[in-house]
Amino acid sequence: MGGALDPVVATGRNLVRHALDDLGPAARIVIGVSGGADSLALAAVTAFVADRAALDVEAVVVDHQLQPGSAEVAEVAVKQLAGIGLPARVVRVEVGADGGPEGAARTARLGALGATGADAVLLAHTLDDQAETVLLGLGRGSGPRSIAGMSAHDGLWRRPFLRLRRADTEHICRVHGLTWWTDPHNSDPAFRRSRLRAEVMPLLEDVLGGGVAEALARTAEQVRHDGLVLDALAAEVAAPHDVDTLAALPVAVRSRVLRLAALAAGAEALTATHVSELDRLVTDWRGQRRVELPGGVSATRTGASLSFADTPVKR
Repeated sequence: MGGALDPVVATGRNLVRHALDDLGPAARIVIGVSGGADSLALAAVTAFVADRAALDVEAVVVDHQLQPGSAEVAEVAVKQLAGIGLPARVVRVEVGADGGPEGAARTARLGALGATGADAVLLAHTLDDQAETVLLGLGRGSGPRSIAGMSAHDGLWRRPFLRLRRADTEHICRVHGLTWWTDPHNSDPAFRRSRLRAEVMPLLEDVLGGGVAEALARTAEQVRHDGLVLDALAAEVAAPHDVDTLAALPVAVRSRVLRLAALAAGAEALTATHVSELDRLVTDWRGQRRVELPGGVSATRTGASLSFADTPVKR
């Protein structure tokens, strides 16, 4: 990489620096790698940044073992990363069935990366991934939390490339002499996200005159900022189980208070429909027996108070 620094590579490095600027030299960084262009590009620019900042960094190539030849793909990725001076290893995971093929693979992958003991795990989601996530959320009608997309910094997880396009990551790979693997699932119409990528996004770009991915990503950021303010207001409500208190709140705040109360009681994977049913206990009370929630938790109303308890086991 002699001569002037490539501007796309420079942007990638700066994004990674910003993502890691709160971590000290002793911090341990893990990069999730699949062998695709996005994660190889992230690994390449992070290797440079980590070397200059004396950070302890390692790439973990997750082999989901879902396709023939996946072990070879993982080993090729490890060898390429070793060639640019980045320590890397393969972790093989067993993918379950819960959440569908994509959801189950994601759960297995994040579980493996989260078990590395890292202070931060870098994920290679791009602006294109963010736009697709927003469209999926819109299609499900699952509310602003889904439309807000992915956060650049969410606890352990950091996504430096949310401002980069997928084409930019391919460019970074070419500059570094890296050859990426193209997952056939990414073009398989059996997967909803694949159809969004191949059919819906190009059509939207054509009909709306371009810039759709960037617009969707901006929308996600704006909705996320609004959601953080509403979440903070919800967390300040002193009596989250009191019906009169809840009824007096704006709908946007009340829904968040109810969600927080249910999660605190042990509920899991709440959807907008679940929260809507909780809201009916406050605003449309007609003697409903209970609202059963994922995680084995139920909500009931007694007089002017809501309560949460384990869902009775049906015999």
